[in-house]
Amino acid sequence: MDAEIVHQVSLFEKCRQFTKAREIQAAGLYPYFKPISESEDTVVIIEGQRRIMLGSNNYLGLTHHPKVLEAAEKALHQYGSGCTGSRFLNGTIDLHETLEHNLGEFLGKEACLIFSTGYQANLGLISGLIGRGEVVLLDKLDHASIVDGAKMSYGETERFNHGDLAGLERKLERERDKAGRGTMIVVDGVYSMEGDIADVPNLVRIAHKHGAALAVDDAHSLGVLGPKGDGTAAHFGMTDEVDIIAGTFSKSLASIGGFVASTESVIHYLRHHCRPLIFTASLPPSNTAGVIAALEILKSEPERRESLWANTRRLHDGFRQLGFDIGPSETPILPVLIGPLEKTFIMWRQLFDAGVFTNPVAPPAVAPSQCRLRTSVMATHTFDQIDFCLEQFGRIGRELGVI
Repeated sequence: MDAEIVHQVSLFEKCRQFTKAREIQAAGLYPYFKPISESEDTVVIIEGQRRIMLGSNNYLGLTHHPKVLEAAEKALHQYGSGCTGSRFLNGTIDLHETLEHNLGEFLGKEACLIFSTGYQANLGLISGLIGRGEVVLLDKLDHASIVDGAKMSYGETERFNHGDLAGLERKLERERDKAGRGTMIVVDGVYSMEGDIADVPNLVRIAHKHGAALAVDDAHSLGVLGPKGDGTAAHFGMTDEVDIIAGTFSKSLASIGGFVASTESVIHYLRHHCRPLIFTASLPPSNTAGVIAALEILKSEPERRESLWANTRRLHDGFRQLGFDIGPSETPILPVLIGPLEKTFIMWRQLFDAGVFTNPVAPPAVAPSQCRLRTSVMATHTFDQIDFCLEQFGRIGRELGVI
């Protein structure tokens, strides 16, 4: 045959028709998958240039702490580079159990179970507990891992508008005729794109009134909120009233992995019914040891949290004085509302060229008119670095008519 036979697969037609990202790349405005060649805590090197990292979740600045690096290196040599098996079979090491004990104790819970990622922790928590005929209720701005955990379960999913606890209660009222039905409410402690804090006291009241379990994902709260950095429930003095606390090690604890903490019976059940735990390789030794060390630093160096909040206040005040809209944020996560997608990407690019790294948030994560630059501050940022970032934001924001 003269012409080459082309293997046509209808499944891939959508891939060929997806051109939006290539158009943005061609315009020089593509902000994603930027490789970092070197990191110096608050400064990263991208494309050969030093840029202030104003988009990391490394809230306490522990990724370069010598004790974390030393612990990870020691474990690497003692246990090897990986566990090559699941926790259920050959993949449990004593460091896993040490971390579970230490973290459960820190959070004020009877028991704890660690996972290879924070994403898997939420998948495992929800799909492991919610079975046929049961229901899970989610805030519409809950993290994708919570939504996907609900999809994986065999139960039903109900979603309520962000922070609309009256709407949540109406949905629970409709469950009254299904006496004894297993019900769980899952919320973020701190919402990762808004920076606001869940109303735990009223969530507890509603959960108790309707016999529902309450789970709080403390991914962005651990090390940030609470009298000891012990999260959202502790921030409100309600650790005993919140049934389940989940979270990740990829933010304040400077590594990767996740956890679920609760009563001993809940954790025992999950250990034997949780597919994302049973069917994946366990957390590598070096990561586990690094988290153990980071948790000890979190407890022993409260001045880091004080620096984090001093920096948070400086950035909050600076953005507001410049005239930027940062929404309801009350945490180190500060979303700067820009509006249209193209203007958001242009502002991201100009900040990037000026030496400031931020994270653009675009549809479907937000509405088309609500595009924003997500910034987040670290304990180890200096006031000079924050002031430099604010100066660049102000200059570029005025040039583009954002302020």
